[in-house]
Amino acid sequence: MQARRLAARALVNDVRLLGRLLCEAIEASDGRKVREIVEQVRTLSMTGHRKASPHLSDQLAPFCADMPPRTLKRVIRAFSQFSQLVNIAEDAHQARVQRFSFVDGEPGKPGTIARSLSVLAAAGVKTEDIRKLLFEAVVSPVFTAHPTEVRRKSVIDIEQELARCLSRLDQAGLTGQEVDRYREDLERATTTLWQTNSLRGRRLEVVDEILNGLSYYDSTIFQVIPEVYENLENQLRESHWSFAQDALPPFLRMGSWIGGDRDGNPYVNGKTLREALRLQSERVFSFYLGQLHSLGAELSLDDRYVKVSRDLQRLATDSPDGSKQRRHEPYRLAISGIYARLAATARKFGSTKLVREPVAAAPSYRYPAEFTEDLATISKSLIANGSEKIAAGKLRSLQRAIDVFGFHLVSLDLRQNSEVHQRVVHELFENVRPATGYEALAESDKIRLLTEELRSSQLLFTPLKTYSAETMSELSVLREAAEAHKHYGRASIPNYIISKAGSPSDLLEVMVLFREAGLFRPDEPEASAVNIIPLFETISDLRSSHDVMQTILAIESYRTYLGALGGKQEIMLGYSDSNKDGGYLTSGWELYKAEMAFIRLFEREGIRLGLFHGRGGSVGRGGGPSYEAITALPPGAVAGSIRLTEQGEVIAAKYSTPALGRRNLELLIAATLEASLLPCDPQEPDPGYLGAMEELSDLAFGVYRCLVYETEGFERFFWETTIIGEIAKLNIGSRPASRSSSRRIVDLRAIPWVFGWSQSRIMLPGWFGFGSAVRQWLARHPDGLQTLQRMHRGWPFFQTLIANMEMVLAKTNMAIAQRYVDLAPDASAHEKIFARIKDEWEATTAALFDITDQVSLLENNPALRQSIHRRYPCLDPLNHMQIDLLRRHRAGERGQDTEEALHLTINGIAAGLRNSG
Repeated sequence: MQARRLAARALVNDVRLLGRLLCEAIEASDGRKVREIVEQVRTLSMTGHRKASPHLSDQLAPFCADMPPRTLKRVIRAFSQFSQLVNIAEDAHQARVQRFSFVDGEPGKPGTIARSLSVLAAAGVKTEDIRKLLFEAVVSPVFTAHPTEVRRKSVIDIEQELARCLSRLDQAGLTGQEVDRYREDLERATTTLWQTNSLRGRRLEVVDEILNGLSYYDSTIFQVIPEVYENLENQLRESHWSFAQDALPPFLRMGSWIGGDRDGNPYVNGKTLREALRLQSERVFSFYLGQLHSLGAELSLDDRYVKVSRDLQRLATDSPDGSKQRRHEPYRLAISGIYARLAATARKFGSTKLVREPVAAAPSYRYPAEFTEDLATISKSLIANGSEKIAAGKLRSLQRAIDVFGFHLVSLDLRQNSEVHQRVVHELFENVRPATGYEALAESDKIRLLTEELRSSQLLFTPLKTYSAETMSELSVLREAAEAHKHYGRASIPNYIISKAGSPSDLLEVMVLFREAGLFRPDEPEASAVNIIPLFETISDLRSSHDVMQTILAIESYRTYLGALGGKQEIMLGYSDSNKDGGYLTSGWELYKAEMAFIRLFEREGIRLGLFHGRGGSVGRGGGPSYEAITALPPGAVAGSIRLTEQGEVIAAKYSTPALGRRNLELLIAATLEASLLPCDPQEPDPGYLGAMEELSDLAFGVYRCLVYETEGFERFFWETTIIGEIAKLNIGSRPASRSSSRRIVDLRAIPWVFGWSQSRIMLPGWFGFGSAVRQWLARHPDGLQTLQRMHRGWPFFQTLIANMEMVLAKTNMAIAQRYVDLAPDASAHEKIFARIKDEWEATTAALFDITDQVSLLENNPALRQSIHRRYPCLDPLNHMQIDLLRRHRAGERGQDTEEALHLTINGIAAGLRNSG
């Protein structure tokens, strides 16, 4: 407990220190007056929140409105950066708390590997069960780009340096001089952050997004993944299972969509796919070469003092390194030769940068296994000759890294919309069999035509015909994928996701396109190498998904294709679009039902099931704590396999430092172990709970659809009372905010839909409909409150649903939201809609209090409540400044200062909310 109190005090000190350093940087660069304005606004906001003043908005609004644009921009920058500094301090605090818990001798927290292994042991899980699971498991966080990612890479780099500075200051036993030096480092980084432009001068391009994603490998992932494996192996060996010394298979692997996700992004094509693969490969070779150089410096062992194996001696003899000073250092000679071969391999794969030039030319490696074999020769020699400890250091980490990253670094998924596939297949048929009319065919006729086509190796495409740009682009991407398999190996592109999947023909169309590109050969189905993954997104598609999969599994050609891929089918579930389509409660429930239906279907069919969760950062897009989300899935939904998206704007929150990355990956592994191996009650969940949820979902669905899709003027309300229109024009992501030029809600992407509501602090996608549903359900079931309370106490799914919604409700602010409504040209026309939203917010809050037996939000989660409240003094002024800027901007004030200031408010509010899009 003492250590925990020290940790809490350290967080407060860090926030104060960072705030002071930022204010000093502001004064040094922009003068005392700007600093005084910043401190005055912050003090006003802090005092108002501390006293819970109902007039805080009225006090802040005129203060912000009186500032000239240039001064306002500086003040906004200050509050935006302070919000991000709070994030950095809290992230550092998480690592500190974890360390201090060990100091206090506390058992591992939920979500740690130590705690999970302890729980599994107590439940009587056998050694063979955990071994079997780990040797079949797939745990894969998948990085995606983000249409509302708002930060430059330069800013992300500075923030990572700030995190490192805080970590250095946290070390025990520092001298006074060391403390002074590290604080000076922190001061320099804070000043650099203030004096760096946080806005891009141009719209983000796909290659920028690729490089942003890859930057986390250098800062975190290369270091952390070998450490996570080592930690798990050590804990398994030390546990009651007496796990053997054999290494674990590489079940934990990173994935990516960046450079392969074409759904709605016209800038992703064959060229960007090729560049993404090259940049990934270049990054991993750079890492390997750097590690080899470091390893060579470490392995200075002299053969006059230590024996070496014959195989090691052969490596040393074959090395092109003729240095006389190394003639008695066989390990260094061997590594010099390995370095030369790897450098040649890197150049073969298109790398233009080498850590340093090799001593001489050497033949390249053909496969990662050859590289691994040479390192294994070094390891075996060390172990056989009394140097086990040396083999277990840098060398073991490098071997583990190669197992995970290969020569491709990360598996890149491809994704495209089913409607595009249909158009391309239609055109291919029309060019060889005019009047086929594929697009207009009934589903049964499409299936018949496609299955017949898949029996033939004859291609539909012919170079003698002319095709649309869309068809040529799609075929180009698939041909690049086929080339990538030859060049980088099949692991480079193992998956293809079909957005808006809704019928069996959607999957068969992709098989036909694979055949056209050489990714599938009907006469050699066993050579198939790409998983076809349907993504079910809308409510109607989720409801029909069981029937779609049942039909496709009955088609012989598809079943054969699955068999060639190991008899496993992965299905992706879309949290974002289902929420936009049906609201928070219905989305969560339909996803849960679909998972239960898949589990039963695949058990009957004897096919292994893998679920891929398309979760975003915000609760309205499936966000929330990963550990709780995974352990709340239906029994049997994990079974050792979990893939989930890590969306652009939250990657930094999970992977910006090694401590964060290690913690997040451990959470995923721990949740997978528990969800897969803990015994399940066959009666769970209670049938009564399922019936209650079905009713609640139907009621919430009606309330949500009535507001969003059936209320006259709602679309205009959304566009006029949020920042969505301005987001579409700013240099934020590479992908357009909408799938078309339409302003209809149905055509808007789910990500900017959620982002717009978050910026205005209504946060509607994370809660709307729940309160009315509970009220109406209780009217039908007068004694139903006790049932809901039991569901909250005893059903992880419902607990997580409520907890995530409560977090969102705590971040809403209806007083601020009212000021966004007042922005509309005819605000009175929107008052009825806003009144319905406020009434629903009150009903939802009241229902939550009744179910959780609380009188205030987050009463049972004081740490989260304190974290959110810590942000208000900066977050609320940013909203008021954004509102004033929107008013100016929409009135025609389009100067550079105004537009940049508006963009900065978006950055700052996103940082303050943390999970906003």
